Amino acid sequence: MQAWQVHENGEPSEVMRLADVETPTPGDGQVLLKVRAANINFPDVLMCRGHYQVRPPLPFTPGVEICGETEDGRRVLANPALPYGGFAEYAVADAAALLPAPESLDDAEAAALHIGYQTGWFALHRRAGLEAGETLLVHAAAGGVGSAAVQLGKAAGARVIGVVGGADKAAVARELGCDVVVDRKSEDVIAAVKEATGGRGADVVYDPVGGEAYTQSTKVVAFEGRIVVVGFASGEIPSPGLNHALVKNYSILGLHWGLYNVRNPKLVQHCHEQLTELAARGAVKPLVSERVPLAGAAAAVQRVGDGLTTGRVAVVPNGAGA
Repeated sequence: MQAWQVHENGEPSEVMRLADVETPTPGDGQVLLKVRAANINFPDVLMCRGHYQVRPPLPFTPGVEICGETEDGRRVLANPALPYGGFAEYAVADAAALLPAPESLDDAEAAALHIGYQTGWFALHRRAGLEAGETLLVHAAAGGVGSAAVQLGKAAGARVIGVVGGADKAAVARELGCDVVVDRKSEDVIAAVKEATGGRGADVVYDPVGGEAYTQSTKVVAFEGRIVVVGFASGEIPSPGLNHALVKNYSILGLHWGLYNVRNPKLVQHCHEQLTELAARGAVKPLVSERVPLAGAAAAVQRVGDGLTTGRVAVVPNGAGA
């Protein structure tokens, strides 16, 4: 079969190589899946660079999120068991963690209704307790993780403010349903959010960016607001001033979604049921901006790493889900 492999760490476009390799053999409790669509996530970029908290042994195949097909023809969602990731014709996954692919979504959309949406659901509902009528601020609102949070926030009845970088991404954020869009490249984020909230600030801030975005978050979070830290796409991990959290009465909440697979997998299943229901009634629909063939995976991963994409980019090895 064909698979992309990383033999050394570096930029994805330089270290990912497409090769003919042996089809992997599943271990105990694992299954072999034909990859119907694999979504590109920022952790794929970080793993190529050697900067992710999980460092699979070299060589490895990236791709942490797929819609696959079992030997008996079922469409399922899975997080492949590295080093046999999703940017390949076949991947390996733990049988106990498979989730049924929603019938209302095609392969690429279904694959995208997993990590990003699970992260958003746990962040907004489990950690932050977002309520209808509250104001939600989403950084990187046009990206894969941010776009999911925007849709989930709207589905929960929140007023959503999206922060983006550039006019094209601002247009995408509006189409996603943001009530207010702030272009950080042409606007003062802090002033714009304060104006949009009458000086009150945002009840919940969803931050997959870190760095300057986190600093902005602390200045626009409302009294008894909650900042949910879900990642550091900027490459800069902030050092919060806890005296500031005390003075303003806000909470800083961390979210590592993968821990729920270990600590409370039943809650992951419950979340998937909730997301499947939302998708079935059209309340959420993953934004898949590109579907690329397997040969285009390395270039696509690089574009995600460079912040040049919107929504999700899906790798479609065999033309399915296009």
